[in-house]
Amino acid sequence: MKQKNQIILTPRMQEAVEELKRLITERFPQAVFVVEEGFDPEGIYLITTVDIADTDDVIAVVGDRLIELQVDEGLPLYVTPLRPINRVIAELRHRESATPPAALPLT
Repeated sequence: MKQKNQIILTPRMQEAVEELKRLITERFPQAVFVVEEGFDPEGIYLITTVDIADTDDVIAVVGDRLIELQVDEGLPLYVTPLRPINRVIAELRHRESATPPAALPLT
């Protein structure tokens, strides 16, 4: 786990973060994680970078458990899935070079 600044987590928050990381890596072994403090809303953010087409797939893996942790246990824990910047740039370049669709005739 790579962290920008050392964040002190309660034992329960650390367990929850590790549990979510485990769920994500079971499905996406290449996932990379960063744990950060966030302020909108305040809490701990598990930022995960995964090279997949749709980051909603990450939320599908942890969504139910994340809600349980937030609602039932009151943990201010959030997951933010991202795609690698190289993949995003490549897709933007591909879009720029793609032929635009033909104009629709006006009737």
